[in-house]
Amino acid sequence: MTLIAAADGSALGNPGPAGWAWYIDPDRWACGGWAHGTNNMGELTAVLDLLRQTADVDDELLVYCDSMYVINSLTKWMPGWKRKGWRKGDGKPVLNVEIMKELDAALAGRRVTFEWVKGHSGHPLNEEADRLANAAAVAFSQGLTPDAGPGLGKTVEAPPAKAAAAMAPDEPEDLFSAMADQLEPEPSDIDRVIALERSLLTDEVRADPAAVAALLHPDWCEIGQSGRLWTRSEMLAEIGPLPTDVRLEVITADQLDAATILLIWRSIGDGATAARSSLWVKDGDWRQRFHQGTAEP
Repeated sequence: MTLIAAADGSALGNPGPAGWAWYIDPDRWACGGWAHGTNNMGELTAVLDLLRQTADVDDELLVYCDSMYVINSLTKWMPGWKRKGWRKGDGKPVLNVEIMKELDAALAGRRVTFEWVKGHSGHPLNEEADRLANAAAVAFSQGLTPDAGPGLGKTVEAPPAKAAAAMAPDEPEDLFSAMADQLEPEPSDIDRVIALERSLLTDEVRADPAAVAALLHPDWCEIGQSGRLWTRSEMLAEIGPLPTDVRLEVITADQLDAATILLIWRSIGDGATAARSSLWVKDGDWRQRFHQGTAEP
């Protein structure tokens, strides 16, 4: 027989509060995360925990993932990395190397197949894994510890903070991405705020009021395009996935002081545009304090 599961990861801001999860059915699932990590870190750890918890299961294992980085790493790139001493073609160390080594050991002798599925496309196992991973990331953003789930009676230690800090977003195995990894600076406060603003336009966040709540200041309010004043509680009660994809185009981003950023941007979607302004304040992490939108002619 074949045991079928989905594994997923989530990071608010990427990097930021991060979560991982795997899901088989309502009685067999697990999740966890960190205060700071990446989507890749979450995806890989979800697979590792699943492999370890099913180590004594004789069935073949089919794992659904929506990350080609994870699938390619485990099925295509890993043999070459090992031959080169866990280094890439350009000689640089493999990113996420410690967890890659753990995965290599966990896969030894196993009958495991990985299959890609499109994220947020209604695949039932992927949707549950995504929901659990995102909920874990939200919990860590609020200083909470998520419910770890029933699992299968085994646990895997999370990568230590030092290893987590070294993990990076998706890593195609080519020279150009390697050069970008080496030259790209640490994200600035403005970069992080823009990433958080974009996350508020995603179905992943908007479908989960707790994820939205983690990004809105307790005193948040908004003046909508109709002129209505929205309170935080009213917005959380009404928010949901957008009917169409919306793109964020930055107009200006100004850091007014160490804890305040004013982001002026344009939303573009379904043939309509709106000019928008968002005030973000640093309250532990960055949170949106005020938002206003005006339809453009």
